[in-house]
Amino acid sequence: GDIMALPIIETPRYELTLPSQDIKVQFRPFLVKEEKILLVAMESKDNNEIITATKDILKVCTFDKLDIDSLPMFDIEYLLLQIRSKSVGEVSNFKVICPDDKMTATDVELDLSTVEVQVDDEHSNKVVIDEERKLGLVLNYPSLGITKAGFDVNKENVDTMFNVVASCIDHIYEGEKTYPAKDSTKKELVTFLEGLSQQAFMKIRKFFDTMPQLRHEVEVTNPKTGVKSKVTFKGLQDFFQ
Repeated sequence: GDIMALPIIETPRYELTLPSQDIKVQFRPFLVKEEKILLVAMESKDNNEIITATKDILKVCTFDKLDIDSLPMFDIEYLLLQIRSKSVGEVSNFKVICPDDKMTATDVELDLSTVEVQVDDEHSNKVVIDEERKLGLVLNYPSLGITKAGFDVNKENVDTMFNVVASCIDHIYEGEKTYPAKDSTKKELVTFLEGLSQQAFMKIRKFFDTMPQLRHEVEVTNPKTGVKSKVTFKGLQDFFQ
């Protein structure tokens, strides 16, 4: 007898604009197996596993049109969240620990479609090291290729930090002269960074600390104490739990 072909499932297509640049991206929701791979990776807390899963899934969900490795982390976070909101429904439930007593758990509803990338007013990608010499550098955002998921400048050990910062330098300038980072070795760039004063390095740190990030503030009420507090969701780990 004839084998009945199973019905083909059409996947809807959606469109979003990347936060970092005015590029429109078509995407489709996660399939069940993809969401599962991602959540297993997130639970493992293993950075490499998270990055690999993220990359593979974003590639297929955006029809292989994007160079995922070169996107800044906040684009990646935004993409994942938008895809997830179209996959599991825009309103998601999260468990949070109430800040007032730091122990009571409560449920929070979050409309994922309203979550935006927040940009700090103090943020600039041009760091002036020496006003008089007009010496400074211009930084690029750490991309998925450079970053370890959840990379935190404050927690990383010093070697990793210098390497990440060096990888993010677009160019160094002095007056009218420009020194593109790609013309120097990683070692030369790290040596340059190590020779900076503490103040100059703090300015570079500020670029990373104030980087655009997926952030959303919600108000929670502690069911035991009745106290209202604000809870901030930020970064991937908070939104994929």
